[in-house]
Amino acid sequence: MDLTAHWVGIAAIIVFILSYSLVIAEEYTHLKKSIPVIFGAGIIWCTVAYQYMDDPSHATEEAIKHLLIEFGELFLFLLAAMTYVNSMNERGVFDALRAWLIRHNFSYRQLFWITGALSFCLSPIIDNLTTALVMCAVILAVGKGNKNFISVAFVNIVIAANAGGAFSPFGDITTLMVWQTGIVDFWTFFSLFLPSVVNYIIPATIMSFAISTEKPQIENEVVQMQRGAKRIILLFILTITTAVSFHSFLHIPPFLGMMVGLAYLKLFGHYLRKTHEGYSAKMPGENLGVGDIGDTRQFDSFREVARAEWDTLLFFFGVIMCVGGLGFIGYLNLVSSNLYGEMGPTFANIMVGFLSAIVDNIPVMVAVLQMELTMDTSQWLLVTLTAGVGGSLLSIGSAAGIALMGQSQGQYTFFGHLKWTPVIALGYAASIWVHFLVNDRYVGIMPS
Repeated sequence: MDLTAHWVGIAAIIVFILSYSLVIAEEYTHLKKSIPVIFGAGIIWCTVAYQYMDDPSHATEEAIKHLLIEFGELFLFLLAAMTYVNSMNERGVFDALRAWLIRHNFSYRQLFWITGALSFCLSPIIDNLTTALVMCAVILAVGKGNKNFISVAFVNIVIAANAGGAFSPFGDITTLMVWQTGIVDFWTFFSLFLPSVVNYIIPATIMSFAISTEKPQIENEVVQMQRGAKRIILLFILTITTAVSFHSFLHIPPFLGMMVGLAYLKLFGHYLRKTHEGYSAKMPGENLGVGDIGDTRQFDSFREVARAEWDTLLFFFGVIMCVGGLGFIGYLNLVSSNLYGEMGPTFANIMVGFLSAIVDNIPVMVAVLQMELTMDTSQWLLVTLTAGVGGSLLSIGSAAGIALMGQSQGQYTFFGHLKWTPVIALGYAASIWVHFLVNDRYVGIMPS
C-alpha cells in the first residue's frame, strides 16, 4: 500500500522532521537524543498500524519484527564493543596512552594528526564506530581542558573513521551489506583506498590550521595500567578476529562473534575478580609477574556493560524504527526511484551521500540494494564510497558522529560539526573525482 500521498504518510514525515529537529537542538534543550526518535517511531507506526487494521496478512507486525532483528544485531555488536572500550578505559589504557603522548611533548596540532591517522588506519579493521569510541576516550584524555581542540579533533575523527571504513568490507555496515550481496568482491573494495585518503586529507589539512601549535601542560605523573589491561586489549583484538571469522568462514552474522568475544572478557573478568585480593595487597609494579602491574581496584565486567552509552544505543533503535516506518509507507523507494530513474546513476549515487548525512547511510543503502539496480562495478563502488563518507557531512549522519555526540560530554555538538561542513564537502567532491580518475577500469564491467 503506497501511503506517500495519504494523511498517514504526511503525518509521518512531519513527526520525523520534528523528532530530528529535537535531536539537532539537543545542545540547547538538553533533551537526550534517544527520547524524540523513540517517541516519533511509536507515533509513526501507530498511524501506519491504524491504516492496516483490516489487513489479514499482519504486514505491519512483520515489518516491525524485521526492523527489530536489524536493530538487535546492531545493538549486540555495539554493546560488546562499548563494553570493551569501557573496560580498557577502566583499566587505564587510555590514561596511559594520554600520558605517553604528553611525555613525548607533542603539540595539539601534532596530536590532531596522530589521532586522525590512527582513526583512519583502525577503522577498516575494527569498523568506524568502534574506532570512534576508542579514539574518543584518547581525545578526551589528551585534550582535557581545551574545548576547541576536542571539538575539532572529534570532527577529524568522524571524517577519518568514515573514510577509513569506506574501503573495507568490515569498515562500515553499508560496505558489509554490499559485500554480502556479492555485488562487489572483497578485494575490489580496496580500489576505494585512494579516494578515501583524499576524502580525509583535504578537510583534515584545512582544519589543522584551527588547532594551536601549543603543547599541553606536561604532567610528570606516571600512569600505570591496571592488572589485565594488556590482556584485555589482546582479547579485544581476538574478539574482532572472531567476528570477522564468523562472517567470512562460517557465514554467521558478525554480532555473534562479538558476543562470543564478550564472553572472553567476562571469563577473564571472573579470573581477575578471583585473584584480586592477592594482587591488591601489592603496590603497582612490586614483585609481580610479567605483564602484571598491580590491581588497585576490583574489575567488574557487568559494571562496564552498565556504563555503555545507552542513549546512543536507544537512539539507533528510534532511528531504525522511524526510517523503517517511512520506508514501509513508501518514501524511500519513491526517492530512490526518482533519483535513479530520472537523474541517472552518477547523480543519484552522489546524492546518496547527502541523503546519508540526513537519514543515516544504513536505510539509504538498504533502499538502493532493494531496488535491484543495473549498474556497473564503477557505480557500485561510487555508491559505496558516497554512502560511507557522506555521513561525515553532519554529526548525525553516521554512527561514529552520533556515538561521539553521546560520549563527548557536550564538547562535540551538531553545530560545532556543521561549521566545518563546507570543508568536508570539498573533500567529498574531491574523493568522487579521484574515484572516477583511478577506477575507470571498472566502467562497463557488470557485477558477476
